[in-house]
Amino acid sequence: MSLENMLTRRDALKLAAAGGLGLSLSGWMQPLAAHAQATGARPKKCILLWMDGAPSHHDTFDMKPDQVDAIRGIYRPMQTSVPGLQITEMLPRVAPLMHHAAVLRGMATGEADHGRGRVYMHTGYRLGQGGLRYPGMGSLVSNQRGLSDDGMPNFVVTGMHLNPANFAYVSSPGFLGPRHQPLIVADQSRGIENLASVADDLDDRLGVLAQMAQGFQRTNPNASAAGQRTVYQRAVQLMRSEKAKAFDLTREPASVRSGYGHCAFGQGCLLARRLIEAGVPFVEVYHAPTPGGWDVHTPQRVEEVRSLALPQLDRGMSALLSDLDSRGMLQDTLVIWMGEFGRTPRLNASGGRDHYGRAWTSVVFGGGVRGGQIVGRTDPTGSTVVDRPITALDFMATICTILGIDPNHENMAGARPVRVVDRGFTPIRELLS
Repeated sequence: MSLENMLTRRDALKLAAAGGLGLSLSGWMQPLAAHAQATGARPKKCILLWMDGAPSHHDTFDMKPDQVDAIRGIYRPMQTSVPGLQITEMLPRVAPLMHHAAVLRGMATGEADHGRGRVYMHTGYRLGQGGLRYPGMGSLVSNQRGLSDDGMPNFVVTGMHLNPANFAYVSSPGFLGPRHQPLIVADQSRGIENLASVADDLDDRLGVLAQMAQGFQRTNPNASAAGQRTVYQRAVQLMRSEKAKAFDLTREPASVRSGYGHCAFGQGCLLARRLIEAGVPFVEVYHAPTPGGWDVHTPQRVEEVRSLALPQLDRGMSALLSDLDSRGMLQDTLVIWMGEFGRTPRLNASGGRDHYGRAWTSVVFGGGVRGGQIVGRTDPTGSTVVDRPITALDFMATICTILGIDPNHENMAGARPVRVVDRGFTPIRELLS
């Protein structure tokens, strides 16, 4: 008899609805691990806002207003709360908050394929490198945190993404195993359903299940059996946790929900704030509100980003940053805005922008990073980084360091030691000082 069959069909369905029998829940059975830095400082939390499809740096945070229309594009610059720092006019709510931001205009990874770029910027390793599947940022954070006493996950993913195959890959914990898979919340408006009620004799059933599992473990000692047993334990613990209410957005006042925007990205940002507040250390919110996301090859895609993606970003991200700041949480929460690469400096023949990996922009807010600064500079057309280039390895090592993860640490892929970040990185000193 399988372990799942030890519960009734009704119980199993309720556990499954909570993610209890699938990969989405199995990702947060963490082994006990120290989560404080050697200094004793409180570990930082992180919200990754992933712009799926790759936003244009010209149209967002590295504008070239003095160039010809074919380079400048359709947007005009707006002054921010930082003297001399301009961003697109499409982000009027974000502009007054840029004193919290470090704008990384020197991103230069050379990778301009969506799938490969997503993997590279999530893991710091190129797709297929070394024949391994590598863990992303959220799984690395999960690996550094011990099991919580309240049943809450260490890594949650929500929002709209473009490619299911790519999404499955970049949300994979890689060789770290299913313990560090994210809990995936597909629909923020519904949260995690059926957490409250299970059979009255569930404790008795789980007791029998534990006895059988222990017997199986004695004769078949392996990590999979132990992991599956922990799945049930943690699922029930989450059902009984008071903090599970963090997944229920209806507990927020209507004015707050409206302030974030009634869309998947806005509500995902609100969920991220609630989860961080409840103790979850890493939340990733995807933003791809149109069939092409931020992939603006054509005038139709350009218009979709102008009318939908940018307004949603402005409202959701500004509400998140303001909320974190007003609650005293921004100093300990790193918010990352990024995509997989940039867009071509010059508009293509149809008026869109194509893939570009030689020069682009990411932005980080909070997390103890000094705000109001620009790191790196592109040439007058935005084609090449001419000052302070930042590689994927540099970026990954710096983010890990901010979050209290040693980028030189070696995890084990079976019997093979694998560095958190590959050799050859130079930390972004401006973010660490």
